Amino acid sequence: MSWLAFWILAGPILLAIASTAYSLYLRLRYLDAMLEALKNSRYVHTWGPGLRQQGWFGGLLLIAKIAGMVTMPRVSIRIGELDPEDNKNFPPHLKRLLKIKAVMLVGIAVWGFIAYGLMKLE
Repeated sequence: MSWLAFWILAGPILLAIASTAYSLYLRLRYLDAMLEALKNSRYVHTWGPGLRQQGWFGGLLLIAKIAGMVTMPRVSIRIGELDPEDNKNFPPHLKRLLKIKAVMLVGIAVWGFIAYGLMKLE
């Protein structure tokens, strides 16, 4: 196996590790501000306190859900998880950080599918 093939296959794994580290950073540094900005949202009101008590894993789940709600708000508003006013007033700097998280997740999926397709060609 060549080095190029190795890095093509290792890329999604390394990006997943970086994404997890970034989520942990967001959890430690910005989770309180995000929960405060979404205080009227049903999901945060219902699940936020319980997931915060679950340690690092609960924090990662909460960050992932908040990232999904903020980057794709129409679905979350429609099903009643996200308050429209909270979405409108969500701080732009936090939204930018969550968009970075979403782009990383899409990058992992796309790179993983490409690596899988290249492996099947061999």
